[in-house]
Amino acid sequence: MKKILYLSIICATALFAAEAELGTIDVEAKMDTEVIKDVHGEDVQSADVAEALARQSSSVSLIRRSGISNDIIVRGQMKDNISVTIDGAKVCGACPNRMDPPISHVLSNNIDYIEINEGPFSVEEFGALSADIRIHTLKPEKEVHGDLNLNFGSWGYQKGSFNMSGGIGKVRFLLSGSAEKGGQYEDGDGNDFIGQIDREIALGKVPASAQYQTQYQDMDAFEKKTGMAKLFWEIADNQELRLSYTGNRSENVLYPSSKMDAIYDDSDIFNAEYIATDLGQYSKELKIQAYQTEVEHPMSTIYRKSVAMMGFEMTHSLDTKMQGAKIKNSFDLDNHAIITGLDYSLRNWDGGYFKNGTPLPEAKFHSIYDTDTENRALFLEDKISFGKHTVDIGLRYDDTTVTSQNIKQQDNDYSELNGFITGTYFVNEETQFFAGIGKSSRVPDAKELYWMGSMGNPIGTPELDATVNYELDLGAELKYENSTLKAKAFYGMLKDYIAYNASNIKKMLVKGNEVPVTWNAYENVDAKVYGIELSGTYIATDSIYFDYGLAYQRGEKENPLRGQTGTNMPDIPPLKFNASINYDYDDTLNMKAEVIAADGWSDFDAENGEQELDAYAILNLKATKTIASSFDITVGVDNVFDETYAVSNTYKDLVLLATPGNEAMLLNEPGRYFYTNLRYKF
Repeated sequence: MKKILYLSIICATALFAAEAELGTIDVEAKMDTEVIKDVHGEDVQSADVAEALARQSSSVSLIRRSGISNDIIVRGQMKDNISVTIDGAKVCGACPNRMDPPISHVLSNNIDYIEINEGPFSVEEFGALSADIRIHTLKPEKEVHGDLNLNFGSWGYQKGSFNMSGGIGKVRFLLSGSAEKGGQYEDGDGNDFIGQIDREIALGKVPASAQYQTQYQDMDAFEKKTGMAKLFWEIADNQELRLSYTGNRSENVLYPSSKMDAIYDDSDIFNAEYIATDLGQYSKELKIQAYQTEVEHPMSTIYRKSVAMMGFEMTHSLDTKMQGAKIKNSFDLDNHAIITGLDYSLRNWDGGYFKNGTPLPEAKFHSIYDTDTENRALFLEDKISFGKHTVDIGLRYDDTTVTSQNIKQQDNDYSELNGFITGTYFVNEETQFFAGIGKSSRVPDAKELYWMGSMGNPIGTPELDATVNYELDLGAELKYENSTLKAKAFYGMLKDYIAYNASNIKKMLVKGNEVPVTWNAYENVDAKVYGIELSGTYIATDSIYFDYGLAYQRGEKENPLRGQTGTNMPDIPPLKFNASINYDYDDTLNMKAEVIAADGWSDFDAENGEQELDAYAILNLKATKTIASSFDITVGVDNVFDETYAVSNTYKDLVLLATPGNEAMLLNEPGRYFYTNLRYKF
């Protein structure tokens, strides 16, 4: 399989010697920032942002959970090690099993562009350990315009969406809405979700009770509706008020490799910003922001055979609310561009277990017991320009408290001074070099500290320390007449990385029998993560252009976890390669061929549930035709050769299907997928 992978990469490099949509990855951004523009989602199985990012960037790897609401890995880090904001609003999921990760609470059709700030080089956001992802949604414009979209794809995928923007006087507005649903996709072997579970049952890896009941086996994989409204009011020539609301309503989302499915997943994002410019010598721009995000997520066994076999249904219902405010002021002083600010956020997270709709007894009910994570921070950034050099210096001081309403669980206080210094040397307009060193941190979340199992066993570890990342980055960017090349390397030392230890098991008496259960599964361990990233573009002719990206990282724990011998870090994807060729004809026809490939997982955390995955290489094709300047037709096929492969590993921090002593169920990616998108612009 590895030979196939390497041949695919060599052939792709040789054949696609041009550049993919130059608008897709903006290499004009800072050296430590990647900007993704083309995430509108007409060429993916759903409007899932995680899928769109994994297709567009070799630095982003997908964690597949279902047909929608998937998660991502950046530089070998995931979950709370990545900060995600939507128009500056911090978003968190409610599910401790990552069924509703932060990036799933906005759809790709509502996005203008996404910034991926890699490394510890952001001081504006709380908890940006390895990456700070800033999602910028579409903005209202003065002229009235919009678009209507209809999407159709294999396995019953259907989506309709609209977007309308315009202005009256000093007021601009934007309205957007969508509805989509998709059936259970089939992998390259022709297995839908039911078939994939049957395969695992036949191998003895998954209990028969995990299969869906007969009456639910033809269910769609998901249904989702969204709405977004924005109002921008120009109060004065230099002042603007921005109000926005985003709502997401998902129903009956199936998670075949998990024990439960989401009955619904609802989120509401409220955002208000006041922006004033040119207030004086020491205020070039002043921004005041307040936001609130809310998520409700009940998951249940109701569709599974376990209900009939065990005689009851289990539901795990959780909700989380994030409230925040930020004041940021920027001004210029000689050759200094200075930003100062205050940042505040308060996250509440609460959840419990229900049996046949009735709460379990108090001692076993609370999974996460009404926990608050409150952060107060000051930040300062100074960008100094002189000659061919720029030096960027940032500092952030965080004071964070994590408190549980359960008096038996200890409170935790964390304080940390983070910062960075980066330098860029512009040899000329075509060549620049970058170097940076920084420190960032993130505190343990309520799951890692306080999570309780349904038997009353403490899975979380209340004594955890915050994780700190000390990182060195080096890079270079070269621009030629018809091509670009960007190269980056990083080396991060993680102090007190929060790892899951599957060996931490104790026995509890249940109805007179000793049952092994997970106990204080999280622990701190020092580790290191390092890697390289390459990306570039090449314009072959006026009509043909090409781009590519490659990312490789490795991670190692300094010492094994308690009771273990291995030192491989979890969540470290192998070498990944993206390449695409575009052909533009007369601005009315665009055709694209794309290769996405990855090496096999040869270094993985086996003692904590990960397993060896095969290498893969897939080919995707797409063509878009514009008719009369206002009507676009897109047709395409993904995974042309119907390959069977998996991209997501089975780290036990996620609760996945397995029988004792067996590896957890791998969820394969979709097989060959045909789609059509119709778009009318006005």
